[in-house]
Amino acid sequence: MKDQIPAIEADALTRISAATDERALEDARVAVLGKKGSLTLAAAGMKDVPKEEKGAVGQLLNAARASITAALEAKQSALQEIADRAALAGIDTTLPARELAIGGLHPLTLIRDEAIAILRRMGFALADGPEIEDEFHCFDALNTPADHPARNEKDTFYFDSGKLLRTHTSSVQVRTMESAKPPIRIIAPGSAYRRDEIDATHLSVFNQLEGLYVASDVSLPDLKGTLEYFLQELFGSNTEVRFRPHFFPFTEPSFEIDVKLTVKGQEPRWIEVAGCGMVDPAVFEAINKSRKDQAFDPETTTGFAFGMGLDRLAMIRWGIRDIRLLIENDIRFLKQF
Repeated sequence: MKDQIPAIEADALTRISAATDERALEDARVAVLGKKGSLTLAAAGMKDVPKEEKGAVGQLLNAARASITAALEAKQSALQEIADRAALAGIDTTLPARELAIGGLHPLTLIRDEAIAILRRMGFALADGPEIEDEFHCFDALNTPADHPARNEKDTFYFDSGKLLRTHTSSVQVRTMESAKPPIRIIAPGSAYRRDEIDATHLSVFNQLEGLYVASDVSLPDLKGTLEYFLQELFGSNTEVRFRPHFFPFTEPSFEIDVKLTVKGQEPRWIEVAGCGMVDPAVFEAINKSRKDQAFDPETTTGFAFGMGLDRLAMIRWGIRDIRLLIENDIRFLKQF
């Protein structure tokens, strides 16, 4: 037995060394360590070994098994490395990689960025504010009475704490006037929230862009000139713009703005795109009370404000008939932009 084990080990190592592929290596393993392998049968013969030799023979068997197992693992690694090299040999690493699909900007991002770029060229700075607001900044400071329908729980999302989700980004205008003095020229893009039933033209979360210009000599012609220029930059230099008298609590006089456009082959028609007006002196009075000074003297301070829905602008620009397409993340729709 003592003489057989070294011979079995030597034969196994020779077989393993000579193996040139996975199949040959597996045959070598089975011939030695399989159920009827030479080393397995030798181990089965331990019962016939004299008692005084069992320890020495057992050590030889264990050493042979360890040596053969290590040789098998080393050969396996070597064969795998050869296979990997062969696979790589068929790849030209100097060729360019496959092109990745190029993503695009969301239509809301496109229209927002374009609108902001136009207004920034006109001297407006970006301003931001919290989306969770209080009633003062969202309503009181904007001359909106307590019984106004917009303040009803059916129209506005209120928290138990008395806070609310802003219904417009006009609250940013209030906060800006609280912290800065005239002249002020800002735009405030952002999300707004209202309890609207979701349908083809309404969402409960939508995107607004509002603007404010306050100084000592701002006039109605300034308002009209600013918004006519903006809308003609956005929709084309030949776009007709009209102002219709309207009512907003925080501006007086107030207007809704229409543009005459052709949408997807239809006849040209007037489409409402924005609201605007001259800032009501009551707003300046509320700001002064909050600031505890007279930085916005209603007798000498004038200004205009405007607001528009970015979702609506996107729908008009690209002839989108259902506003819900803007929030559904349907790649078939979005890849058009």
